Amino acid sequence: MPNIKSAKKRVKIISTKTLQNQVLKSGLKTCIKNFDKAVESGDKTVAEASFRFAVKKLDQAASKNILHDNAASRKKSQMAIKLNSMSN
Repeated sequence: MPNIKSAKKRVKIISTKTLQNQVLKSGLKTCIKNFDKAVESGDKTVAEASFRFAVKKLDQAASKNILHDNAASRKKSQMAIKLNSMSN
């Protein structure tokens, strides 16, 4: 446990930011799972809507450095491949 005032403040700030990052990561994973369910169900319109929402969340996570830019691009590419391979 820190003794210096600024170190105590940093501990509080880090715990708050960690909680915020966990919330955003959890929401991101949920969006991706919803997209996967939509692809498995075979409904292209729902899959496209969930794809757009998931891409938006991936971009937001990458802009806040919660997810690396290349990792976000890779996930978007994999999702686009899944979406395009769906039968109409």
